[in-house]
Amino acid sequence: MSGANEDIFDSIVVAEESFRGEGYREGFDRGTHLGLQDGRRHGVSHGAKLSSEVSFYYGFAITWKCLLQLNNDVKSRKHLKILEAFLGLIQGCPHEDQPETLTEDIKKLRAKFRQVCSILGVSSDLKAFMKISEAMSF
Repeated sequence: MSGANEDIFDSIVVAEESFRGEGYREGFDRGTHLGLQDGRRHGVSHGAKLSSEVSFYYGFAITWKCLLQLNNDVKSRKHLKILEAFLGLIQGCPHEDQPETLTEDIKKLRAKFRQVCSILGVSSDLKAFMKISEAMSF
């Protein structure tokens, strides 16, 4: 009789381990799927914000370049050179896959933007610019 009892207990232990393993796999798969969705959503949101910021810098630099080209004085030519360097940084930003240097590239753009604003004598408060652009949106 002890052999039959051992078989019953063995089958219970095996079933429990099987269910635990199956539950783990299902939980792991579901967690992986949800994690990928959350990661994708975060990436799209963060990418859109960065894209909007870089696009703003580009529009800002092009606008000032056009304005400064109307003047032919020495000061305007110096400012144009700085704006050209800023535009070069912007255009050098990768538009595809996220490189390891993205954080550094964005830091450089922000620093250059502050430098350009300082030289031009305009505020570098990006939030203020964004409020103006939102008010002007169609």
